Amino acid sequence: MSNPYVGLPPRAYWRSGVADVSFLEMQDVYRPRYEISRESTRIAAAGSCFAQHIGRQFKARGYQFVDVEKPLPMLSESAWNDYGFNMYSARYGNLYSARQLLQMFRRAHGLFTPEEDVWEKNGRFYDPFRPNIEKNGYATPEEVRRDRDFHLAAVRRILEQTDVFVFTFGLTEAWECIADGAILPTCPGTVAGQFDPEKYRFVNFSYEDVLGDFTAFKEFAEGIRPGIRFLITVSPVPLTATASDQHVLPATVYSKSVLRTVCGTLYQKYENVDYFPSFELVSSHPGRAMFFRPNLREVSPVGVAHVMDAFFGPHTAGQAAPEPEPVSTEKAPARAKPRMSEDDLVCEEALLEEFGR
Repeated sequence: MSNPYVGLPPRAYWRSGVADVSFLEMQDVYRPRYEISRESTRIAAAGSCFAQHIGRQFKARGYQFVDVEKPLPMLSESAWNDYGFNMYSARYGNLYSARQLLQMFRRAHGLFTPEEDVWEKNGRFYDPFRPNIEKNGYATPEEVRRDRDFHLAAVRRILEQTDVFVFTFGLTEAWECIADGAILPTCPGTVAGQFDPEKYRFVNFSYEDVLGDFTAFKEFAEGIRPGIRFLITVSPVPLTATASDQHVLPATVYSKSVLRTVCGTLYQKYENVDYFPSFELVSSHPGRAMFFRPNLREVSPVGVAHVMDAFFGPHTAGQAAPEPEPVSTEKAPARAKPRMSEDDLVCEEALLEEFGR
């Protein structure tokens, strides 16, 4: 008999695509929709904690990564994370939701000014929208505002320079300022600030919310940079804690299901949107949780390497390898700067674990 299932490639069948092969050797899990050139494609990135791996890997593999807020020369590399450098394309820290992403760019372009201004903790001051960007806060509220103005001016430059914008969807749960709908990266009273139920409320974004927010960001970016393309993915990292009054397991499944469905809709609807299955490569049951650490939440370095190889392999096929750095014959300095580790992630959401002990 002839039907649409006859003669499909091995990737289309569960037995030949999954069951009969090692999870480490599955083929064609990701097939890029468009080329990302190491030499000419300019890439910007944002998203949840797992997205920090992506920016680092683009840099390490010689791609043209947009970074508009580079580390200060006097700052040692071991301290970059403490000040939000080298994580993304600017010092905005983790953007866990599409609404955070959209609001940040609107703020940078003068289209949204939140009422929330400065948080205080133990005599130090923090930016509510980047509370973890300075580990010890700022000395005065004026310092917070000056650095924020500098930062948002840098953010305005990102889209003008970007050919491919990479975003990793992380969570559907968030905390919102009731007065104006501004979304915070963390609940007040965790990293800094004080929680007030009259000022802040919990939100759990729906499919329609997330799709609408990212679509609005996409249209905004295209208005600034016609021809820009998007690469989207879903973080495989489960929730640390939930404020939804559910068990954290179904709360996590809800969140990831919504985000994955949004990504599927965006991929099907728009030719300039590509999807990379980092969530599936780490979290799907054929992997038997081999890429998670014992807490079943953090992704191990082996898992990160597997995901990154699955992404870069198809993109580097046929491209020239980057020129190796020349080997110096000089003795290395005694105090050489340490390299950043893939374990050195900054994740405000992970701090919620402390409140359950």
